[in-house]
Amino acid sequence: MDLVDGRFTVVGLSALEVLDSRGHPTLQVQVRLGDGTTAVAGVPAGASTGSREAVEARDGDPDRYGGKGVLGAVAHVEGELRELACSRPWNSVEQLDAVMVDADGTANKSRFGVNAIVGVSMAVARAAAGGQELFQALRPPGVSPRLPVPHFNVLNGGVHAGNALDFQEFMIAPVGAPSFAEAVRAGAGVYAALGGLLRRAGHDTGLGDEGGFAPQLERPEEVLSLLVGAIEAAGYTAGREGVAIALDPAASEFYRDGAYHVAGQVLSSAEMIERYAQIVVDFPVWSIEDGLAEDDWGGWAKLTERLGDTTQIVGDDLFVTDPRIIAEAIDRGVGNAALIKPNQIGTVTETLEAMRTCRTAGYAQMVSHRSGETCDSFIADLAVGTGCGQLKSGAPARGERVAKYNRLLGIAADHPSLAYGLPEGVR
Repeated sequence: MDLVDGRFTVVGLSALEVLDSRGHPTLQVQVRLGDGTTAVAGVPAGASTGSREAVEARDGDPDRYGGKGVLGAVAHVEGELRELACSRPWNSVEQLDAVMVDADGTANKSRFGVNAIVGVSMAVARAAAGGQELFQALRPPGVSPRLPVPHFNVLNGGVHAGNALDFQEFMIAPVGAPSFAEAVRAGAGVYAALGGLLRRAGHDTGLGDEGGFAPQLERPEEVLSLLVGAIEAAGYTAGREGVAIALDPAASEFYRDGAYHVAGQVLSSAEMIERYAQIVVDFPVWSIEDGLAEDDWGGWAKLTERLGDTTQIVGDDLFVTDPRIIAEAIDRGVGNAALIKPNQIGTVTETLEAMRTCRTAGYAQMVSHRSGETCDSFIADLAVGTGCGQLKSGAPARGERVAKYNRLLGIAADHPSLAYGLPEGVR
């Protein structure tokens, strides 16, 4: 699974504390190879995080950015990680990634910080692509690149917005679009139509962290009705033949004392599953991510058994892009798809290994941004190169979200023979 064919050397490595899309500090990492090639990577950061995620290095100084500064992570990049990277020639990015993980020596990347490690890994992978496009360098053996179905987060709740919605993300997915360009056009059209519906109904059209509207609504079914109306108002069919709906409730955020607290109701795991079952009947929802809490493994198995034959059941907080956890879930019949976030696990190599684990077992994959983003478009190339067929990067608004969609538009224009859409076998 080498990410580059041939030896390379790193002769320069630096980092800078910059701001992410929420105004919080993050890292920008720059690498210079021996042949003069340079590359830069922007590191994302999440707000809704799984407890098993790799750990960021944050300074904790309350006088700087409320303790969220990353000068320590910068020092790790420019200190031990630079010394390591520049110490020898490398046969592959995979080899360098493995050495960084070994040098960190912790189970959760807490010594250097996942933000330091993943920044180096992404920057080196980009630089080492050489004359290839990044998506081509990231392509696993035997996999055909594919333009993904974009999942636009058009209405935000949970920790991504200051409203009363417990469900975190309401997404539209132009599954039935004939091309990626037409999928983007559909997403932008539905987003605009939704804004018009909200304004006419007297709702606030302020935006959440990921660019979706954040009105003061409470019941998820209210939002779903609005989305169907917006899809139809934009001239599309609501459903898999046109524009479908995907949910990320992020249920760990509203799971307390062994129950799910949604819109004033307290629901057991079984009752939450039945609510999803009714939602799938009543609305064109094709995918549900983190429908149950990350520790509710028994509930996840029941949810998968109940809806998995007709609906994509995606694990995020549960799986945290960890190949070992994904393999355990596969063995236990939990979920049928995994969300993929490189900064959850820490290196490009481990990310590709998580996707390989899914692919081998017939699990779908959706590559994802984070709530705190930069204008780096690495995940767009990752989605294309791995042929997973799915990407979520927020609303079709805000520069850090649109950067990923615009990169995909560029790939589509430059490579018109690339297929678009869900791979064969994805529900």
